[in-house]
Amino acid sequence: MKISARNVLKGTIVDVVKGQTTAHVRIDVNGTIVTSSITNQSVDELKLEKGKQAYAVVKASDVMVAVDQH
Repeated sequence: MKISARNVLKGTIVDVVKGQTTAHVRIDVNGTIVTSSITNQSVDELKLEKGKQAYAVVKASDVMVAVDQH
């Protein structure tokens, strides 16, 4: 796989929940769960299922930073 995005997180799918048109795919990346909303068609085409390895590819123009106030 070659891709221009720099934020590629390899993990294991822990859950795939399909809705009417959109699915939520949860990927465990070293103990942190990353959730993606993608089409049901993409889930089918990529043959995504629990236990399969997959990549969470993050491509965003803005990343917000927050801190707790004391």
